[in-house]
Order: sequence, then C-alpha cells, then structure tokens
Amino acid sequence: MRHAIPIDAGRRRFHRHLLAGAAGALLTACGAEQPSAPVAPASPVAGGTGGTRTTGGGAPGEGIDWVAIDPPQPGESPGRIEVLEFFSYGCVHCANFNPLIGAWEHALPADVAFRRVPVTFGRAAWRNLARLYYTLDSLGELARLDQAVFDAIHTRREPLNSEAEITAWAARNGIDAQRFAAQFDGFAMQSRIARADQLARDYRVEGVPLLTIDGRYAVVGRQARRLEDLLIIADDLIARVRAARG
Repeated sequence: MRHAIPIDAGRRRFHRHLLAGAAGALLTACGAEQPSAPVAPASPVAGGTGGTRTTGGGAPGEGIDWVAIDPPQPGESPGRIEVLEFFSYGCVHCANFNPLIGAWEHALPADVAFRRVPVTFGRAAWRNLARLYYTLDSLGELARLDQAVFDAIHTRREPLNSEAEITAWAARNGIDAQRFAAQFDGFAMQSRIARADQLARDYRVEGVPLLTIDGRYAVVGRQARRLEDLLIIADDLIARVRAARG
C-alpha cells in the first residue's frame, strides 16, 4: 500500500499566499504545434495510467498529476534533486506562471537544484528568445530583465522575434549593444541552444510550461484548476524522491 508523503505545512501556506490573486485560473500550455493554443498542460513522456487527483491532501496521482519519465534522465546536479522548468518567453502561459515559480524557486530547500530550459520547438522566433534568455544569463542581467521580457511580449505587445528587434530592446533596457551581440552570436550560444533542444527531445516535451522532477517525473496536472496545483504536485514529488533516497 502506498502512503502519502506529507509536505511541510509551511510550504502549503506559502503556496496559498503565493496565489492569492490567481485562484481559480484554468491551466493551459503552449504546445509544440500551436504555441498559443489552450491545450492540456501535459507532455507525452511515457507514464502510468489511471490515478486519482489528490493535490488537496494525499499523495499525487500517477497519470493525473504526474507521469513517469521513461527512461529516467540523468541530471547535472550531483547529490541534489534537480527540478527543470521547460518554458519559452513566447508562451503566454509561461508568462503567467513566471512570477509564481520565481517565488517558489527562492523558497526551495538546499537539497533541490532548479534549472530553466528554454524550448524552441524548431521555431526561429522561439530560438531567438532562447538565445535572449541565455544572453541575459551570461551578462548577469537575468534577475533584472527576465520578467521584463515576458511583459514586453505579452503586455506591451512589442515584437521580439528577430535578432535586430531583440538587440534594440536590450539596448533600450540599458545593455550595451556590442556586449549583447557578442554573447547572442557567440560560439558558446550554439552549444547551449543545442543542449536545450536535446533536453526537450529527451524529455519529449510537447507543451510548456512543464516541470520535471529528478529526471523521473513530469508534472502534468491534468485536472488542476490553479497554477498553484502544479507547484504543490512538484513539492509532493520532491518529497517522494527525498524519501526514496533516505
């Protein structure tokens, strides 16, 4: 018999506080075929079937709240539980999720390593946005401008599709154009994009935002009604991995 793995009550209170203004939001995802279409927030990572949604209290349900990643994927954070967020600046649902997962990340315990992976889904515009993410990271500007990118695209409707548009936006936001271009077009950038694309293939990502836990579980939340539910499921799965490790 499976037993529920409790999450710290403080974490649950944190989630309730985090989503005070977003309760009741329907979950959607940007898919590989139609990036702005409202589709189920799931990835076709191989997993179990059945299960009962239990994010209100018990252990998360396989096939409803999460699916198993088959085969399990290796992480890059030895000794820690690695959480990946697959996302794109071009995805409106990632934009809605970003402030929530940012606050959640800062409250994670020390044994959890969080990493974001920008997806391209083979689109030139999303590839440029992935390059923008890695450029901001390399220049130490990610903390200052990460949310600003989402706001520019989805609130102010600024076109950030081409390299010229993105470089001009960066300059307007205080980044030297030459420094920006050196990172945006650098050799290391090609390697980072290739690695991100490979991870998306390995995890069989078809929709974003998508959270994966320890290379073993993908959060799908097929019956979730609040963005908070994805984070609660992730916390449950982190606790499951921690308990299995002893």
